[in-house]
Amino acid sequence: MEHILEIKNLSYTYHTLEGETPALDNISFALKEGEFLSVVGPSGCGKSTLLSIICGLLTPDAPSVFFQGKSLKENNDKIGYMLQHDHLFEWRTIYQNVLLGLEIQHKLSVKTKEKAKKLLETYGLKEFSNARPSELSGGMRQRAALVRTLVLDPELLLLDEPFSALDYQTRLKVGDDIGQIIRKEKKTAILVTHDLSEAISLGDRVLVLSKRPATIQKTVELRFNLENDTPLQRRNTPEFKDYFNLVWKELNKNE
Repeated sequence: MEHILEIKNLSYTYHTLEGETPALDNISFALKEGEFLSVVGPSGCGKSTLLSIICGLLTPDAPSVFFQGKSLKENNDKIGYMLQHDHLFEWRTIYQNVLLGLEIQHKLSVKTKEKAKKLLETYGLKEFSNARPSELSGGMRQRAALVRTLVLDPELLLLDEPFSALDYQTRLKVGDDIGQIIRKEKKTAILVTHDLSEAISLGDRVLVLSKRPATIQKTVELRFNLENDTPLQRRNTPEFKDYFNLVWKELNKNE
């Protein structure tokens, strides 16, 4: 299967008045279409920096990110970014919030508006289309934020701690929810998280980063023998505990 994303010898250094701070060091990996990659590592190791480079917000020290075989500069409009906070605007209804990206990209049309309505219906938000964000629960707001991203039809989804603002019980439900939506839509995704259980329950692989400057310490392939492979189902398997211990040990190897 062809790789949708290739990272080749990626390094990045922050330059400030105080000096230089190396963040990433010689990171290389590739992502197949439809694959879900989880990225974990110590706090402040550069996980979010990695996502910021992939989506084009930061420029690496040398050309090292290739999306659909092309340099990122030529081809980054097919990447969707979902952040910790939903960034839904209170003065807009949920439907209007979902249309925001289409408006910004000048892609608003009868067809895209219908697609937005269809996605809201499919993912249980139709009756809240005219509601304000404050009228929705945290989990529903995150679902609306995902629909806003999906309506742009991205080829790659970047998820930066998207559930961290939610309480534990809601996180489990929303993580399961959003994981299944991403699979159903056949999207390729990269999730950055500090929650190892979340990384293992959602991913096909877990990339373990070292302390800053981050290098790839280990890649863990995830295989679950499940007829109905969902994030919540994974958490109840014997393999889940084994993978958790493996990743935990790797993260704490150099402590």
